[in-house]
Order: sequence, then structure tokens, then C-alpha cells
Amino acid sequence: MKLRLYHHPDGARIAYREQGTGPGLVLWHSALLTHRELTPLVEGLTHRFRVVLPDLPLHGDSEDRPRHPYTLDWLAEVAAAFCRDVAGPRPLTGGHGLGAEVLLRAVETEQLRPGALVLMPSRMHRPAADPGWDRWRAAARLGALPGADRVLMHGARLALRPSRAAKLTVRGEPGAEDLLRHALADVGGNANLARSWATLARRWPAAPRRELLDAYPRIDVPVLLLWADRDERHPLATAEEALDLLPDAQLRVVPSTGYLMAYDDPVGVAREIAAFAG
Repeated sequence: MKLRLYHHPDGARIAYREQGTGPGLVLWHSALLTHRELTPLVEGLTHRFRVVLPDLPLHGDSEDRPRHPYTLDWLAEVAAAFCRDVAGPRPLTGGHGLGAEVLLRAVETEQLRPGALVLMPSRMHRPAADPGWDRWRAAARLGALPGADRVLMHGARLALRPSRAAKLTVRGEPGAEDLLRHALADVGGNANLARSWATLARRWPAAPRRELLDAYPRIDVPVLLLWADRDERHPLATAEEALDLLPDAQLRVVPSTGYLMAYDDPVGVAREIAAFAG
């Protein structure tokens, strides 16, 4: 896949990879991972789309300087501008976890009006059901303390060992270990990233975003809720509640998949995205 850079007007950079021809399809990964989380889907999508896989800010090769606010609204602004720039005014787009939350905020605030929106498992309007995310937020806040930044980042690599990644898949896919190893390859001793993570941890909404229940009826774009059936962090009930409120939505469940559903069943997940967005 070709590596490219997008430069936001405020100077933030987004690294992304693309492959294929046809309408642009932008897919955003989940927290603490990189675009590689979704690369298993590429083979099943490039025959119909130009697949664009960006790294979220603070992830992979994208922006990590502490000068940016790293709020949900700022991330939504950057993501919306990126999607329009690389895929046109009505882009096809989707996201998982953190990526889905950022996209949903961009659509909710009318910064982005996609031609199709794929939301893979995320907390949406519910409380986070991942104790690991809460522990990460608590630890990341320490990155703002003088002298703690480099120590914290070395500790992150020890805490997030690649061997833990296989537990995020139902089938124990060995490629998941390489995914986590790559995501944390440049983390050790990265003081800039530590300070930026601290900003994100302080400013990310801790309470459930119940206001989305009022916002869903106003989201009049086609939405695919593409869910895993064995992801304990994101129960199916979350998608079912949103489905009842979104005006133009459908729910598809990919069987025998967990948090890393693109690794558990890349063919099935790509098939559902292609059928919906095509």
C-alpha cells in the first residue's frame, strides 16, 4: 500500500495508506492500534474501492506533537476534513472503536455527511465496558508530570505485550501479535507522545454520551452497524438500541468474531462492507 500524508490547516499531519481504484472508502482503526488493524480487509475491498487506511492522530505515523488539543471535537474536525480531502464531499467511510466514535461525532455535528457510514463495535452512547481503557486513561494522565513521560512510555510497551493481542480475537489469530508489536514499536521513550496522550486522557469524555440518543434520529445518512457477536467490550445491545433510533440503518452481525473482527473473519467483514457501501 502506498504511504501518503495529509496536512490539516492547523499543521496536524495524518499518515495514510491507500490501494485499489474506484470510489474512496476511508476506514479508521481503534484505540492504541494503527491502520494495520484493518489491512486484512483490503484484499476483499480493492476490487470495488480505493481503500484508504489512515492512522488516527497519536497513532502510527500520524500527528503526536503536544501542541494540539486532542479533544473529541478536534479529532472529529480533522477526520472530517481528511475524509473530504481524500474521498470527496460525500465519502464512504467507517470506523472501529475510537475511530467509530470520532466519525460519529463528525456526523452528529454535521462536519461530515458521508455517502455511507459503517460503524463497527464501539461504546456509542453507552458507558465504556473495557476496564483496560479506563486503566490506560488513568496511567496516560501521568505523562504530563515532569520526568514521568519517558518512564511511562517504556512502561506502556511492557504492559501492552504482543502476546495479549491474541486474546482480542476469537480464533487466536497469530497476526494479531504483529499488529500490537507494530503499533507500539516507536512508543518507548517518546516524550512527545506521552504528553499528548496525557492531554487526550484528560479531555476524552469519561461519561457515556447519552446525548447521542437524541442525535441519532437526525443522522439521515445510510448507516451500517457491523457488529461482532463475541466482543465483550461492545455488547450487541448497543447496536440494537441505536438501530431503533437511526432513520436509515441496518444491523449485520459477523459470527464467531471478537474485538479484532477484521482478523477473525476478514472475508465476512469485507463482504458486508462491500455489499453496503457499493
